[in-house]
Amino acid sequence: MRTAPTILHLDMDAFFASVEQASKPSLRGKAVVVGGLGPRGVVATASYEARVFGVHSAMPMGQARRLAPNAAYLVPRFTLYKSISERVMELLRALSPLVEPLSLDEAFVDLEAGGVAWDEPSARLAGVKLRADIRAVTGLTGSVGLAASKMLAKIASEEAKPDGLVVIEPGTERAMLGPMSVRTLPGVGPATGDHLRRAGITTVEEIVEAGEDELVRLLGKAHGHGLYAMALARDDRPVVAERETKSVSVEDTYDVDIHDRTRVGLEVQRLAERCVRRLRGAGLSGRTIVLKVRRYDFSTLTRSETLRGPTDDPAVIREAAARLLDSVDTTGGVRLLGVGVSGLADYTQEDLFAQAAGERAVAEGPVEEHAVAPAEEPPSLAERRWPAGHDVRHTRFGHGWVQGSGLGRVTVRFETPSSEPGRVRTFRVDDPDLEAADPLPLVLRGPEGGDEAPGAGSQAVSSVPASLPKSWSGSGGGAATSRP
Repeated sequence: MRTAPTILHLDMDAFFASVEQASKPSLRGKAVVVGGLGPRGVVATASYEARVFGVHSAMPMGQARRLAPNAAYLVPRFTLYKSISERVMELLRALSPLVEPLSLDEAFVDLEAGGVAWDEPSARLAGVKLRADIRAVTGLTGSVGLAASKMLAKIASEEAKPDGLVVIEPGTERAMLGPMSVRTLPGVGPATGDHLRRAGITTVEEIVEAGEDELVRLLGKAHGHGLYAMALARDDRPVVAERETKSVSVEDTYDVDIHDRTRVGLEVQRLAERCVRRLRGAGLSGRTIVLKVRRYDFSTLTRSETLRGPTDDPAVIREAAARLLDSVDTTGGVRLLGVGVSGLADYTQEDLFAQAAGERAVAEGPVEEHAVAPAEEPPSLAERRWPAGHDVRHTRFGHGWVQGSGLGRVTVRFETPSSEPGRVRTFRVDDPDLEAADPLPLVLRGPEGGDEAPGAGSQAVSSVPASLPKSWSGSGGGAATSRP
């Protein structure tokens, strides 16, 4: 194990919700919930103001609305979140070649591999600078944990939330972990936590006291050995720079169960097309086609078919998905469908024979061209959808975002990331002067190329919980704060 806290874990604070607050001045300091807004939608992210009411990620959206009826409920804008994430990851890669992204808003960094940290002071300096750079470039805040291992760095960043930095100095790990809940350790979910609780084990120190043999008896060999090692603060996992994509998939959950078999087939074809677009966008192809079906009773079935070679041909993938659907009984209704491709490669079966095919074409004469399908007709004005939270532009009033729509009307608040809270106006859904728009940047470029964060963003603060040992130290703007 390392002797210096040079593993950094960054976790952006309430990322999706914070992006929405930064782009919408009227929502700053307000409860914001981002996720699927249908009857079966779930919460993707809740702002800290919403968490006060008990709203949290993965909660059914209906329950969130009951807990926080006055919150703003918005449909995710993943393209915007991804673009901001890419800017954050660029900052991390400037620190070290060893960056391990875990999601759009979370990553490990090996600072020692980048030569920017070798002891506690240099690691702290790198963490402080990173947080400032993120704020300057994105207008958002992130929490940073620094420790000698990945497990401890992640625990430290969680304790630093929101908008703080916590360092766990080597030699203090056991004292810090001891009183913490067993749920703090990676891999201990509700089921394992309940199993340990029934055995009288509720804290990390009690795991150590129980001993390795008892944990193996309770949890099995692999889980027991691993959990005991983590309780002793042993974690030698390296930061892995690249994670190979194992599959590409898409799925939809339907507000109302689909009973019509023809409709189910059409949905599978549509999902196959979407999956192909993702494959091609990533420059990939795959050999194994996977169909996922969740039925009315929540039972989930998966079927797969492996082809002779990798492909990104939409016709091939559609046909395979249709064959897989033939083997599934959808009687009673379907609530979720998904299509995926695994066994990925960066070439296709067709690529292997492209040169030979070209040579044959020259020898055999011209080949009849395939008919090109006409582009889909754009939806009529009356058919346009206006997702809550998404960007629009009006020829007279400028840029705004959708507050809600229904009964043939759409309500828009006109404001930008750098403006004051804007006015609300209502239009017909088929108003020709209103159109969907691209998101505006959260941070404006300064006159000399610098970045200027929105003036109404959250303040940078230090977050050092009072319950932590003195060896834990935070760093930030100098004022202490506590998490909700």
